[in-house]
Amino acid sequence: MDLTLQPVRVRTGSEDERGLLVFAGGALAAVLVCLSDAYGDEAGSWFLEAGFGPLASHQPAAFADLDAAQTWIARRLAAEPSPRPP
Repeated sequence: MDLTLQPVRVRTGSEDERGLLVFAGGALAAVLVCLSDAYGDEAGSWFLEAGFGPLASHQPAAFADLDAAQTWIARRLAAEPSPRPP
């Protein structure tokens, strides 16, 4: 699964504004947010702020790094059948 990441500022209402839009096949699949120093040991981890399609109902714990987040997203997307074109 080929994922494209686009940096974005996310209005989370906290210090955690550094985010990434995750596109799969040109469609928005997820929004990731990097956890701030306010999270102590989890600072620098990535959190699935929003997921779409097969990622919508699966909220895992924070990912240790961006590679772990991308791997989880790719596996979830690969497990779902491809959507039909409109």
